[in-house]
Amino acid sequence: MKEVNRLAIIPARYNSKRIKKKNIKNFFNKPIIYYSIKSAKKSNLFLKIHVSSENNQILKISSSLGIKTDFKRPRHLSKDTTSIIDVLRFVVKEDEKRLENFDEIWLVYPCAPLTTSEDLISAAKIFNKTNKKYPLMTFKEYE
Repeated sequence: MKEVNRLAIIPARYNSKRIKKKNIKNFFNKPIIYYSIKSAKKSNLFLKIHVSSENNQILKISSSLGIKTDFKRPRHLSKDTTSIIDVLRFVVKEDEKRLENFDEIWLVYPCAPLTTSEDLISAAKIFNKTNKKYPLMTFKEYE
């Protein structure tokens, strides 16, 4: 079976309207982005994990967790009105300029500390059973 080249994009803007600096706020003594990076790395699913941010502090935290960032996100893609699809397109185009191409592009949110590596592996298994024409999205019913 052919190995799948996957890219995980973790979009981590510095500021948020509702919770300032939420992606680096401490959650159980770790910046909240730590958990998404840790799960993505532990899953061993991804050829590359890219933290997309305009902020040096976020990129420094990512670097300390072993994530090399080849390029920063431009400020015009870091506004409240910026769509996530625009951020994903930007990252993919920048990687293509570096002659990096991927079979699958995954969006892993930086403020989802309960997503485990097992969750990601299960999602990959489900996705591989499909015809891969449609995106896969996880959710949980609100109790």
